[in-house]
Amino acid sequence: MNPPLSRSGSLVLLAVASLTIMVGCVIVPGLPTIAHKLGFGSAASWLVTVPSLGVIVFGPMAGKLIDRIGLYKSLCFGLFAYGLLGVVGFIFHGPAIFVDRLLLGGSTAMIMAAGTGLISEFYEGNARLNMIAMQGMSIELGGVLFLSAAGLLANVGWQWPFALYLCAWGLLVLVLVCVPQPSVTRHSTEAGEITRTPSVALRLVYALATLSMIVFFSAIIMLPLRLHGIGLNEAQVGYFLSGVSLVAVGAAAVMPIAARKAGEHGTLIFGLAFYALAHLAFVTAEDLTLMIEGGLCLGLGFGLTVPLLNHMTIELSHAAQRGRNLAWLSVAIFGGQFLSSFIEFVPGGRSDGFLCAAGMALIACAIVAGSATRRRFRPTP
Repeated sequence: MNPPLSRSGSLVLLAVASLTIMVGCVIVPGLPTIAHKLGFGSAASWLVTVPSLGVIVFGPMAGKLIDRIGLYKSLCFGLFAYGLLGVVGFIFHGPAIFVDRLLLGGSTAMIMAAGTGLISEFYEGNARLNMIAMQGMSIELGGVLFLSAAGLLANVGWQWPFALYLCAWGLLVLVLVCVPQPSVTRHSTEAGEITRTPSVALRLVYALATLSMIVFFSAIIMLPLRLHGIGLNEAQVGYFLSGVSLVAVGAAAVMPIAARKAGEHGTLIFGLAFYALAHLAFVTAEDLTLMIEGGLCLGLGFGLTVPLLNHMTIELSHAAQRGRNLAWLSVAIFGGQFLSSFIEFVPGGRSDGFLCAAGMALIACAIVAGSATRRRFRPTP
Protein backbone atom coordinates (compact mmCIF):
# COMPACT_ATOMS: atom_id res chain seq x y z
CA MET A 1 0.00 0.00 0.00
CA ASN A 2 1.51 3.29 -1.12
CA PRO A 3 1.43 6.36 1.13
CA PRO A 4 -1.07 9.05 0.01
CA LEU A 5 0.14 11.74 -2.36
CA SER A 6 -0.52 15.29 -1.18
CA ARG A 7 -1.79 18.07 -3.42
CA SER A 8 1.70 19.59 -3.45
CA GLY A 9 3.15 16.23 -4.50
CA SER A 10 0.66 16.02 -7.36
CA LEU A 11 1.60 19.50 -8.52
CA VAL A 12 5.29 18.59 -8.43
CA LEU A 13 4.74 15.52 -10.64
CA LEU A 14 2.74 17.68 -13.06
CA ALA A 15 5.54 20.25 -13.16
CA VAL A 16 8.06 17.47 -13.83
CA ALA A 17 6.06 16.54 -16.96
CA SER A 18 6.61 20.01 -18.42
CA LEU A 19 10.35 19.28 -18.72
CA THR A 20 9.67 16.85 -21.56
CA ILE A 21 8.60 19.62 -23.95
CA MET A 22 11.13 22.06 -22.53
CA VAL A 23 14.07 19.92 -23.66
CA GLY A 24 14.02 21.27 -27.20
CA CYS A 25 12.06 24.52 -27.00
CA VAL A 26 14.41 26.27 -24.55
CA ILE A 27 16.85 27.20 -27.33
CA VAL A 28 14.27 27.88 -30.07
CA PRO A 29 13.85 31.67 -29.57
CA GLY A 30 17.61 32.29 -29.83
CA LEU A 31 18.35 29.36 -32.15
CA PRO A 32 20.14 31.22 -35.00
CA THR A 33 22.61 32.90 -32.64
CA ILE A 34 23.05 29.84 -30.41
CA ALA A 35 23.69 27.58 -33.40
CA HIS A 36 26.28 30.02 -34.76
CA LYS A 37 28.09 30.29 -31.43
CA LEU A 38 28.18 26.49 -30.99
CA GLY A 39 29.41 25.79 -34.51
CA PHE A 40 26.11 24.42 -35.85
CA GLY A 41 25.14 27.38 -37.98
CA SER A 42 24.42 25.25 -41.05
CA ALA A 43 22.34 22.68 -39.14
CA ALA A 44 20.59 24.68 -36.43
CA SER A 45 17.47 22.51 -36.39
CA TRP A 46 19.53 19.51 -35.22
CA LEU A 47 20.11 21.22 -31.89
CA VAL A 48 16.33 21.03 -31.34
CA THR A 49 15.72 17.52 -32.71
CA VAL A 50 18.78 15.63 -31.39
CA PRO A 51 17.26 15.25 -27.87
CA SER A 52 14.35 13.44 -29.53
CA LEU A 53 16.84 11.09 -31.13
CA GLY A 54 18.39 10.62 -27.68
CA VAL A 55 15.02 9.47 -26.32
CA ILE A 56 14.80 6.93 -29.14
CA VAL A 57 18.32 5.62 -28.56
CA PHE A 58 18.29 5.54 -24.75
CA GLY A 59 14.58 4.97 -24.07
CA PRO A 60 14.85 1.15 -23.88
CA MET A 61 17.82 1.46 -21.51
CA ALA A 62 15.83 3.89 -19.37
CA GLY A 63 13.07 1.29 -19.11
CA LYS A 64 15.53 -1.37 -17.94
CA LEU A 65 17.01 1.02 -15.37
CA ILE A 66 13.53 1.77 -14.02
CA ASP A 67 12.92 -1.98 -13.68
CA ARG A 68 16.20 -2.32 -11.79
CA ILE A 69 16.20 0.66 -9.37
CA GLY A 70 12.53 1.67 -9.31
CA LEU A 71 10.48 4.66 -10.42
CA TYR A 72 11.42 7.06 -7.62
CA LYS A 73 15.20 6.70 -7.86
CA SER A 74 15.01 6.76 -11.66
CA LEU A 75 13.11 10.05 -11.59
CA CYS A 76 15.62 11.61 -9.19
CA PHE A 77 18.56 10.42 -11.29
CA GLY A 78 16.91 11.66 -14.47
CA LEU A 79 16.23 15.11 -13.00
CA PHE A 80 19.84 15.48 -11.83
CA ALA A 81 21.26 14.39 -15.20
CA TYR A 82 18.78 16.61 -17.09
CA GLY A 83 19.82 19.72 -15.20
CA LEU A 84 23.54 18.99 -15.52
CA LEU A 85 23.53 18.03 -19.22
CA GLY A 86 21.23 20.92 -20.08
CA VAL A 87 23.02 23.76 -18.33
CA VAL A 88 26.51 22.84 -19.56
CA GLY A 89 25.36 22.72 -23.18
CA PHE A 90 26.62 26.19 -24.01
CA ILE A 91 30.26 25.30 -23.22
CA PHE A 92 30.50 22.63 -25.94
CA HIS A 93 31.16 23.24 -29.61
CA GLY A 94 30.84 21.17 -32.77
CA PRO A 95 30.28 17.40 -32.35
CA ALA A 96 30.54 17.61 -28.54
CA ILE A 97 27.25 19.51 -28.29
CA PHE A 98 25.64 16.76 -30.39
CA VAL A 99 26.71 14.16 -27.80
CA ASP A 100 25.52 16.35 -24.93
CA ARG A 101 22.08 16.86 -26.49
CA LEU A 102 21.82 13.14 -27.27
CA LEU A 103 22.46 12.25 -23.61
CA LEU A 104 20.01 14.98 -22.57
CA GLY A 105 17.38 13.08 -24.54
CA GLY A 106 18.20 9.94 -22.57
CA SER A 107 17.56 11.74 -19.26
CA THR A 108 14.30 13.07 -20.72
CA ALA A 109 13.13 9.52 -21.46
CA MET A 110 13.81 8.57 -17.85
CA ILE A 111 11.92 11.59 -16.48
CA MET A 112 8.95 11.03 -18.78
CA ALA A 113 8.59 7.31 -18.02
CA ALA A 114 9.32 7.49 -14.28
CA GLY A 115 7.13 10.56 -13.70
CA THR A 116 4.14 8.97 -15.42
CA GLY A 117 4.85 5.68 -13.67
CA LEU A 118 4.70 7.41 -10.27
CA ILE A 119 1.34 8.93 -11.19
CA SER A 120 0.11 5.42 -11.97
CA GLU A 121 1.28 4.24 -8.54
CA PHE A 122 -0.61 6.89 -6.59
CA TYR A 123 -3.85 7.05 -8.64
CA GLU A 124 -6.32 4.51 -10.01
CA GLY A 125 -9.35 4.47 -12.32
CA ASN A 126 -10.97 7.79 -13.17
CA ALA A 127 -8.66 9.65 -10.79
CA ARG A 128 -5.70 8.35 -12.78
CA LEU A 129 -7.32 9.32 -16.09
CA ASN A 130 -7.95 12.84 -14.78
CA MET A 131 -4.36 13.12 -13.55
CA ILE A 132 -2.97 11.97 -16.90
CA ALA A 133 -5.17 14.59 -18.59
CA MET A 134 -3.74 17.26 -16.29
CA GLN A 135 -0.28 15.97 -17.13
CA GLY A 136 -1.00 16.66 -20.81
CA MET A 137 -2.17 20.14 -19.88
CA SER A 138 1.02 20.71 -17.90
CA ILE A 139 3.19 19.68 -20.84
CA GLU A 140 1.49 22.16 -23.16
CA LEU A 141 1.48 24.97 -20.60
CA GLY A 142 5.16 24.31 -20.03
CA GLY A 143 5.77 24.88 -23.71
CA VAL A 144 4.09 28.28 -23.55
CA LEU A 145 5.87 29.37 -20.36
CA PHE A 146 9.34 28.09 -21.23
CA LEU A 147 9.22 29.54 -24.75
CA SER A 148 8.32 32.94 -23.30
CA ALA A 149 11.03 32.77 -20.64
CA ALA A 150 13.62 31.57 -23.15
CA GLY A 151 12.83 34.47 -25.44
CA LEU A 152 13.41 36.98 -22.63
CA LEU A 153 16.67 35.32 -21.60
CA ALA A 154 17.91 35.15 -25.19
CA ASN A 155 17.63 38.94 -25.34
CA VAL A 156 19.98 39.16 -22.34
CA GLY A 157 22.61 36.83 -23.83
CA TRP A 158 22.73 33.79 -26.06
CA GLN A 159 23.95 31.54 -23.19
CA TRP A 160 21.21 32.44 -20.72
CA PRO A 161 18.40 30.19 -22.07
CA PHE A 162 20.50 27.18 -21.00
CA ALA A 163 20.01 28.27 -17.38
CA LEU A 164 16.37 27.19 -17.63
CA TYR A 165 17.50 23.57 -17.56
CA LEU A 166 18.40 24.10 -13.89
CA CYS A 167 14.65 24.06 -13.17
CA ALA A 168 15.14 20.28 -13.09
CA TRP A 169 17.31 20.59 -9.96
CA GLY A 170 14.67 22.71 -8.27
CA LEU A 171 12.08 20.07 -9.10
CA LEU A 172 14.43 17.36 -7.80
CA VAL A 173 14.43 19.07 -4.40
CA LEU A 174 10.62 19.33 -4.51
CA VAL A 175 10.30 15.63 -5.41
CA LEU A 176 12.45 14.67 -2.42
CA VAL A 177 10.37 16.90 -0.11
CA CYS A 178 6.83 16.49 -1.45
CA VAL A 179 6.61 13.09 -3.15
CA PRO A 180 6.78 10.00 -0.93
CA GLN A 181 8.66 6.98 -2.18
CA PRO A 182 6.25 4.23 -3.28
CA SER A 183 6.37 0.84 -1.64
CA VAL A 184 9.27 -1.22 -2.91
CA THR A 185 7.28 -4.43 -2.54
CA ARG A 186 7.27 -6.35 -5.79
CA HIS A 187 3.92 -6.57 -7.50
CA SER A 188 2.68 -10.13 -7.43
CA THR A 189 2.26 -11.76 -10.80
CA GLU A 190 0.75 -14.95 -12.06
CA ALA A 191 2.78 -17.41 -14.05
CA GLY A 192 3.05 -16.32 -17.64
CA GLU A 193 1.50 -12.93 -16.91
CA ILE A 194 4.73 -10.98 -17.48
CA THR A 195 6.09 -11.10 -21.01
CA ARG A 196 9.17 -9.63 -22.60
CA THR A 197 7.31 -8.25 -25.62
CA PRO A 198 4.37 -5.81 -25.47
CA SER A 199 0.89 -7.05 -26.30
CA VAL A 200 -0.79 -6.42 -29.65
CA ALA A 201 -2.86 -3.65 -28.07
CA LEU A 202 0.24 -1.95 -26.65
CA ARG A 203 2.08 -2.13 -29.96
CA LEU A 204 -0.95 -0.51 -31.55
CA VAL A 205 -0.88 2.27 -28.95
CA TYR A 206 2.82 2.88 -29.69
CA ALA A 207 2.11 3.04 -33.43
CA LEU A 208 -0.72 5.53 -32.89
CA ALA A 209 1.47 7.65 -30.60
CA THR A 210 4.14 7.80 -33.30
CA LEU A 211 1.65 8.75 -35.98
CA SER A 212 0.02 11.36 -33.75
CA MET A 213 3.33 13.08 -33.08
CA ILE A 214 4.41 12.95 -36.73
CA VAL A 215 1.18 14.66 -37.73
CA PHE A 216 1.32 17.25 -34.93
CA PHE A 217 4.97 18.26 -35.30
CA SER A 218 4.75 18.25 -39.10
CA ALA A 219 2.36 21.16 -38.68
CA ILE A 220 4.64 22.88 -36.16
CA ILE A 221 7.57 22.60 -38.61
CA MET A 222 5.68 23.79 -41.70
CA LEU A 223 3.39 26.42 -40.19
CA PRO A 224 5.91 29.26 -39.68
CA LEU A 225 6.66 29.54 -43.41
CA ARG A 226 2.99 29.03 -44.27
CA LEU A 227 1.97 31.82 -41.90
CA HIS A 228 4.69 34.11 -43.23
CA GLY A 229 3.18 33.51 -46.64
CA ILE A 230 -0.13 35.07 -45.62
CA GLY A 231 1.54 38.08 -44.02
CA LEU A 232 2.28 37.22 -40.38
CA ASN A 233 5.55 38.32 -38.79
CA GLU A 234 7.70 36.33 -36.34
CA ALA A 235 5.92 37.58 -33.23
CA GLN A 236 2.49 36.81 -34.69
CA VAL A 237 3.64 33.31 -35.63
CA GLY A 238 4.72 32.81 -32.02
CA TYR A 239 1.30 33.94 -30.78
CA PHE A 240 -0.39 31.54 -33.22
CA LEU A 241 1.65 28.55 -32.03
CA SER A 242 1.10 29.50 -28.39
CA GLY A 243 -2.62 29.59 -29.14
CA VAL A 244 -2.42 26.03 -30.48
CA SER A 245 -0.81 24.95 -27.20
CA LEU A 246 -3.54 26.65 -25.16
CA VAL A 247 -6.24 24.89 -27.20
CA ALA A 248 -4.44 21.60 -26.52
CA VAL A 249 -4.58 22.38 -22.80
CA GLY A 250 -8.35 22.83 -22.99
CA ALA A 251 -8.78 19.66 -25.06
CA ALA A 252 -6.74 17.64 -22.56
CA ALA A 253 -9.00 18.98 -19.80
CA VAL A 254 -12.14 17.61 -21.47
CA MET A 255 -10.48 14.38 -22.67
CA PRO A 256 -11.55 12.32 -19.60
CA ILE A 257 -15.18 13.32 -20.18
CA ALA A 258 -14.92 12.43 -23.86
CA ALA A 259 -13.28 9.08 -23.04
CA ARG A 260 -16.10 8.19 -20.64
CA LYS A 261 -18.82 9.26 -23.09
CA ALA A 262 -17.40 8.05 -26.42
CA GLY A 263 -14.95 5.43 -25.19
CA GLU A 264 -11.22 5.30 -25.81
CA HIS A 265 -11.41 4.41 -29.49
CA GLY A 266 -14.13 6.98 -30.18
CA THR A 267 -12.11 9.75 -28.56
CA LEU A 268 -9.02 8.77 -30.55
CA ILE A 269 -11.00 8.84 -33.79
CA PHE A 270 -12.26 12.35 -32.99
CA GLY A 271 -8.74 13.54 -32.18
CA LEU A 272 -7.21 12.07 -35.32
CA ALA A 273 -10.03 13.49 -37.45
CA PHE A 274 -9.30 16.94 -36.00
CA TYR A 275 -5.66 16.47 -37.05
CA ALA A 276 -6.76 15.73 -40.63
CA LEU A 277 -9.09 18.75 -40.70
CA ALA A 278 -6.27 20.96 -39.41
CA HIS A 279 -3.87 20.00 -42.19
CA LEU A 280 -6.55 20.31 -44.86
CA ALA A 281 -7.30 23.81 -43.55
CA PHE A 282 -3.61 24.75 -43.64
CA VAL A 283 -3.21 23.64 -47.25
CA THR A 284 -6.36 25.39 -48.53
CA ALA A 285 -6.44 28.58 -46.42
CA GLU A 286 -6.15 31.86 -48.28
CA ASP A 287 -6.55 34.08 -45.25
CA LEU A 288 -6.04 34.02 -41.50
CA THR A 289 -9.59 32.96 -40.64
CA LEU A 290 -9.24 29.41 -41.97
CA MET A 291 -5.71 29.17 -40.56
CA ILE A 292 -7.09 29.95 -37.09
CA GLU A 293 -9.72 27.25 -37.51
CA GLY A 294 -6.95 24.86 -38.49
CA GLY A 295 -4.99 25.84 -35.39
CA LEU A 296 -8.02 25.08 -33.23
CA CYS A 297 -8.34 21.63 -34.82
CA LEU A 298 -4.62 20.97 -34.38
CA GLY A 299 -4.78 21.74 -30.65
CA LEU A 300 -7.89 19.60 -30.25
CA GLY A 301 -6.17 16.71 -32.01
CA PHE A 302 -3.19 16.77 -29.65
CA GLY A 303 -5.22 17.17 -26.46
CA LEU A 304 -7.56 14.29 -27.31
CA THR A 305 -4.92 11.79 -28.41
CA VAL A 306 -1.55 12.00 -26.65
CA PRO A 307 -2.78 12.12 -23.01
CA LEU A 308 -5.26 9.32 -23.73
CA LEU A 309 -2.57 7.12 -25.30
CA ASN A 310 -0.48 7.72 -22.19
CA HIS A 311 -3.35 6.54 -20.00
CA MET A 312 -4.01 3.53 -22.22
CA THR A 313 -0.38 2.43 -21.89
CA ILE A 314 -0.77 2.41 -18.12
CA GLU A 315 -4.06 0.54 -18.23
CA LEU A 316 -2.72 -2.08 -20.65
CA SER A 317 0.42 -2.70 -18.58
CA HIS A 318 0.89 -4.92 -15.58
CA ALA A 319 2.15 -2.86 -12.62
CA ALA A 320 5.55 -4.58 -12.75
CA GLN A 321 5.99 -3.58 -16.40
CA ARG A 322 4.70 -0.01 -16.37
CA GLY A 323 8.11 1.63 -16.21
CA ARG A 324 9.41 -0.33 -19.17
CA ASN A 325 6.25 0.14 -21.24
CA LEU A 326 6.11 3.87 -20.50
CA ALA A 327 9.73 4.16 -21.60
CA TRP A 328 8.77 2.54 -24.89
CA LEU A 329 5.89 5.01 -25.19
CA SER A 330 8.45 7.81 -24.77
CA VAL A 331 10.41 6.28 -27.63
CA ALA A 332 7.25 6.24 -29.77
CA ILE A 333 6.31 9.84 -28.93
CA PHE A 334 9.74 11.33 -29.49
CA GLY A 335 10.32 9.03 -32.45
CA GLY A 336 7.29 10.63 -34.09
CA GLN A 337 8.62 14.07 -33.24
CA PHE A 338 11.99 13.22 -34.79
CA LEU A 339 10.49 11.62 -37.91
CA SER A 340 8.34 14.71 -38.49
CA SER A 341 11.50 16.62 -39.44
CA PHE A 342 11.60 14.62 -42.67
CA ILE A 343 8.21 15.98 -43.80
CA GLU A 344 10.06 18.81 -45.54
CA PHE A 345 11.53 16.27 -47.97
CA VAL A 346 8.09 15.26 -49.30
CA PRO A 347 8.09 16.04 -53.06
CA GLY A 348 5.85 18.94 -54.02
CA GLY A 349 6.67 21.40 -51.27
CA ARG A 350 4.69 22.38 -48.18
CA SER A 351 1.27 21.81 -49.78
CA ASP A 352 1.98 18.15 -50.36
CA GLY A 353 3.52 17.96 -46.87
CA PHE A 354 0.25 19.08 -45.30
CA LEU A 355 -1.69 16.63 -47.48
CA CYS A 356 0.68 13.81 -46.53
CA ALA A 357 0.15 14.55 -42.82
CA ALA A 358 -3.63 14.66 -43.31
CA GLY A 359 -3.43 11.29 -45.04
CA MET A 360 -1.48 9.80 -42.13
CA ALA A 361 -4.13 11.07 -39.71
CA LEU A 362 -6.89 9.45 -41.76
CA ILE A 363 -4.95 6.18 -41.94
CA ALA A 364 -4.62 6.26 -38.15
CA CYS A 365 -8.39 6.82 -37.91
CA ALA A 366 -8.98 3.71 -40.01
CA ILE A 367 -6.60 1.70 -37.82
CA VAL A 368 -8.44 2.75 -34.65
CA ALA A 369 -11.83 2.01 -36.19
CA GLY A 370 -10.68 -1.46 -37.27
CA SER A 371 -9.20 -2.16 -33.85
CA ALA A 372 -12.39 -1.08 -32.11
CA THR A 373 -14.37 -3.46 -34.30
CA ARG A 374 -12.10 -6.31 -33.20
CA ARG A 375 -12.42 -5.15 -29.56
CA ARG A 376 -8.70 -4.72 -28.98
CA PHE A 377 -9.26 -1.66 -26.83
CA ARG A 378 -10.85 -2.20 -23.45
CA PRO A 379 -13.68 0.19 -22.50
CA THR A 380 -12.65 2.96 -20.15
CA PRO A 381 -13.71 2.15 -16.57
